Amino acid sequence: MNNFTFCSPTKLIFGKGVIDHVGEELAHAGYKRALIVYGQGSVVRTGTLDRVKASLEHAGVEYRELGGVRPNPEIGLVREGAEIVRRESIDIVLPVGGGSAMDCAKGIALAAPYEGDAWDFWRKRAKPERHVPVATVVPTPASGSEASNSCVISNDAENLKCGCTTEFNRPVISFLDPELTFTLPPYQTAAGVTDMMAHIMERFFSGEPSVGVTDNIACGLIRAAIDAANIVMDEPENYDARAELMWVGTLAHNGLAGCGLGVPGQRDGDWSCHGLEHELSALDTTITHGAGLAVIFPAWMRYVWKRHPERFLAFGKQVFGIEPIDPEVDDLSDIDEEITPERAEHDAVEATIDALQDFFASIGMPTTLTELGVHAEDIDQLLKGLRINRGELFGSFQKLTLDDARAIYESAL
Repeated sequence: MNNFTFCSPTKLIFGKGVIDHVGEELAHAGYKRALIVYGQGSVVRTGTLDRVKASLEHAGVEYRELGGVRPNPEIGLVREGAEIVRRESIDIVLPVGGGSAMDCAKGIALAAPYEGDAWDFWRKRAKPERHVPVATVVPTPASGSEASNSCVISNDAENLKCGCTTEFNRPVISFLDPELTFTLPPYQTAAGVTDMMAHIMERFFSGEPSVGVTDNIACGLIRAAIDAANIVMDEPENYDARAELMWVGTLAHNGLAGCGLGVPGQRDGDWSCHGLEHELSALDTTITHGAGLAVIFPAWMRYVWKRHPERFLAFGKQVFGIEPIDPEVDDLSDIDEEITPERAEHDAVEATIDALQDFFASIGMPTTLTELGVHAEDIDQLLKGLRINRGELFGSFQKLTLDDARAIYESAL
């Protein structure tokens, strides 16, 4: 087990009706002026935003509003929000929405005290030294941003989507009400499930040796996500299943599932798949992050698994109950060819990857880049952004070159 630091300072308030206590909690914590950040309509249509505002008013917390956050939030709105925070003496930024609203809010919180251009943080030209606190109201479980230290922002002018990881990004309070997720469309639910599973798998496949406690946590979370997803696809208002997904989404990305697996001196995981996917949604901002990951992760797995097959065998056994054929135990009477240990290992790993991709497909996720509108002629553009964001060599499970990245993209078409 490698050395690690686990930090989870976010106060998580979870359960039915908790958003009606947002104002009370913020006032109790000493906050007086909030900037509410939200997206393009869903929290308005469902009444979630009105409930939050009523709660703030009842508790005497003043607020300003900044709506219109799009999927894959853009740096322009971050800059606009930072100006509001400075002008209005805001002391808490309050996103009401999913990962995009939360990332935009985190960006605003970093940018407001900074004298330079906010984009400096995402282009690694500056490191955050101060921030305005963030509290979150989460109606969409997926990104895990409600307890994570990460924030991803796009810049349309530069055709880039970049991440900024800092402990300043961790919210001070997050409100998670599973009932708010009842109205999520199936596609968004499925993309969220894929995203949270990907956060766990990025850490599981870090290239580091097994850590029993962490591996069991990680695989248990993925099994729970699969089981709950299969229920909510048929029963969208099943509270217990929705609650399971919401809790998995938080635990998937607060660092717990990577303890002891982090590469020394780097993040707690490989993150190649996220890097490869970010270029898809930089190319086309309408591509949902989870949907892109549903295509990229299996393609990456098929390309790299031979570097550390033992990790894939452990994953297959714990998540899907798949193990290599054992000629000394299994009935091979229906198999004509000889099953060598190498063949048994190969088949078990490929069956594991197939099972994962089949699950994604079963909940409505795409299996190819073509389904997302990405074609061979787009790959050069993807690689340009990847070179800026990840460099010529990236990853920890297996070091990937840009030629490797091209091969993975091509295999996913």
